[in-house]
Amino acid sequence: MSAKQPKPGVSSGANAATAPEASADEENLTVFVQNLLQQMQSRFQQMSDTIVSRIDEMGGRIDDLERSIGDLMAQAGIADDREHAAAVGDARPATTTPKS
Repeated sequence: MSAKQPKPGVSSGANAATAPEASADEENLTVFVQNLLQQMQSRFQQMSDTIVSRIDEMGGRIDDLERSIGDLMAQAGIADDREHAAAVGDARPATTTPKS
């Protein structure tokens, strides 16, 4: 007795049943990966927005601090030589001297 051999190009019933399952699995995996990437992008955007917001807040605090220091220096009668040095192009570090 000879066993029946499947003809080339014709799939058996078992292979035909797994092809749609494999296609569905690939589609499910694709959808999963796309959703995962979207979630990661959303989280990254939220983190970026938070970082930029904190940098802006820090910039505002630095500006406030510089104004406060300037006010204190004015009250103490101390001149800021950095402004004069920048105006004349002097690259030496600024030193503060009390006004007489």
